[in-house]
Amino acid sequence: MSYPELSIEERASIQVGQAQGMSLRHIAQLLGRAPSTISREIRRNQMAQNGYCARYAQRQREKRREVCRPARKLLPGTERFDLIVHMLRRRLSPEQISGKLKTMKLPDLRDAYVCRETIYTAIYALPVGHLRKELIHCLRQGKTTRKPRRGEVDRRGQIPDMVSIHLRPPEVSKREMPGHWEGDLIRGAANRSAVGVLVDRRTLFLMIVRMDGASAQAALAGFSQAFAPLPAEMRQTLTYDQGKEMALHAELAQSTGLSIYFADPHSPWQRGICENTNGLLRQYLPKGSDLSVYSQRELDAIAWEMNTRPRKTLAFRTPAEVFFEHCFQARDNGSVALDA
Repeated sequence: MSYPELSIEERASIQVGQAQGMSLRHIAQLLGRAPSTISREIRRNQMAQNGYCARYAQRQREKRREVCRPARKLLPGTERFDLIVHMLRRRLSPEQISGKLKTMKLPDLRDAYVCRETIYTAIYALPVGHLRKELIHCLRQGKTTRKPRRGEVDRRGQIPDMVSIHLRPPEVSKREMPGHWEGDLIRGAANRSAVGVLVDRRTLFLMIVRMDGASAQAALAGFSQAFAPLPAEMRQTLTYDQGKEMALHAELAQSTGLSIYFADPHSPWQRGICENTNGLLRQYLPKGSDLSVYSQRELDAIAWEMNTRPRKTLAFRTPAEVFFEHCFQARDNGSVALDA
């Protein structure tokens, strides 16, 4: 548990209280502090000859803070900072710069290595001006503020019996065959509404699923209904994040025949196709909107518009062309028929 530090005003009150002969307990009661706090403050900061002085105590506190504060590793005007600015201007990311510095041997620049977070901190700590604006623009996202990654523990709760993405068959990553899906949930205003997003990794075919909320039961019902018409060959795997809506993944796997794998926490790149699709979908489903007003027919129309766009990765064929071609092949091979 942490406690707020004593202010200069409180220190002045301690000085006055002592001069008036008040007990430590009385001073503590007046300030709303614990007696031990007042006792420790006087013991740490009193002068050898003249007793406790508020100004002296405040200076001592500031000196201790200076000693505790680590020196910044990346300061403007240094050779290391100039090198990193040069690499940023070449559109290298802070992570790429950090990795490159680790492998470089620079005789005139010892200990050149700095971690990714140090580079981000140095950029965002710059005073407002042209250089700060330029370097932020060099970053991929170009955001004016940034929350640092600290490797925090995911506190959303654990989903039972999850199977890690690292146990997923290698052929899924190759994207050579359809039937391997990525999934996610797009939430509406105040997280009160949601729609499910399912994207086939090979064909980029998209299904948007209307849901009655963002609960595990709603996800089970919505995803089960979406996968039901597909041939078995088109229902191989589903890769999802660790959102609580997938708490009933075992039931979903049983009803659809899918093998379900979970990405690592805070690792959207492991489901990059779905994340990219979510960005495209925001053209139709803006952030902050109420998603419950969309019918399944309206969501199907949005999905169909995206599924009939030519894609460069498909040699400018459309996701619908490639997907249904495989579906008809699966049907002809004796799988469950695809509903019209």
